[in-house]
Amino acid sequence: MEQIYDVGGSQIRIKFMTKQIITLSDNAATRIKEIMSQDQQNSIGVRVGVKSGGCAGMSYIMEYTKEINPNDEVIEDKGVKVFIDSAAVIYLLGTEMDYKKEQFSSSFVFNNPNETERCGCGESFKI
Repeated sequence: MEQIYDVGGSQIRIKFMTKQIITLSDNAATRIKEIMSQDQQNSIGVRVGVKSGGCAGMSYIMEYTKEINPNDEVIEDKGVKVFIDSAAVIYLLGTEMDYKKEQFSSSFVFNNPNETERCGCGESFKI
């Protein structure tokens, strides 16, 4: 639930979000724990970001990380550390990261309420 804080005793009230940028489903947390346990590179977690590209304009990226960047947002959820690239925060607010495993494929899925369009293959999005 969002709370309102009076900043500096001013007459203007600013609403701050108290929710995490990204939440993880149980499946996503379990899968991240599995891949981190198999990592041979001494990574400390996974970094999530966005990049330009794809037919809708942007794509999600995930990679191992060995260090915390000074501007990273660090999310700890269900025993997993996820580092959010500072440039991606605005695009990821309110997103749930899930992991889907089907008969012939498996992937992390981002359920992002900010998306205004997604390409047909599901690889890119637009905000």
